[in-house]
Amino acid sequence: MKIGIIETGRPVGDLLDKHGDYPTMFGELLRGADPDLEFRTYAVLDGELPTDPAECDAWLMTGSAHGVYEDHDWIAPLEDFSRRAAEQGRKQVGICFGHQLYAQAFGGKVVKTDKGWGAGAHTYTIAERAPWMVTEDDTVSCIVSHQDQVVDLPQGAKVYGGSDFCEAGIMTIGDTVMTMQCHPEMSKDFSSDLIDIRRERMGDAVSDNAKDSLQKDLQRDSLAKWIVAFFKG
Repeated sequence: MKIGIIETGRPVGDLLDKHGDYPTMFGELLRGADPDLEFRTYAVLDGELPTDPAECDAWLMTGSAHGVYEDHDWIAPLEDFSRRAAEQGRKQVGICFGHQLYAQAFGGKVVKTDKGWGAGAHTYTIAERAPWMVTEDDTVSCIVSHQDQVVDLPQGAKVYGGSDFCEAGIMTIGDTVMTMQCHPEMSKDFSSDLIDIRRERMGDAVSDNAKDSLQKDLQRDSLAKWIVAFFKG
């Protein structure tokens, strides 16, 4: 199975050299669930936009420091591509920025929430199980790093899990799109370094709480299995 990774952002500061880029992180994560997966990266930040949904068997959109409501010349084409891929029945998964862009593309609303920063490890409670949730987890803890949130769901969306901080944590849009606000590709070490870089912006209290949260066990492997199971239907 060939997965097209739509790269909408890159790690900031020295994180790229230290931890690698997001497509590399996703490749390592998802191959843990299925070592036979193949990947192709589309670096939209460099003008490399996918054109035909049939170029890959399924699609994954990464996180980004950008907001989906910002005026970038590649956002509208990505929204159009996501709708065409859905019309063709291609499975798509969105992570953080990808979660938000899919919501916006299908009629939802994304804003910079007044709840402030979500950082470190957050725990989502699973409200309802889907067939692609192939592990027995009733809660999943994973790295988050965001201010923006989906506040109005698109038509045909269904929320499967979330938290008091982020109610729409895991959702589907129709039968072909599944999204997560959290970052299963990110490790605790990456999150710790990212918190250090953003400490001045987030403030000491948020940063210290985020660091403390990294003591939680993460369910990255479970989320990887969910993504792969969703891709395979």
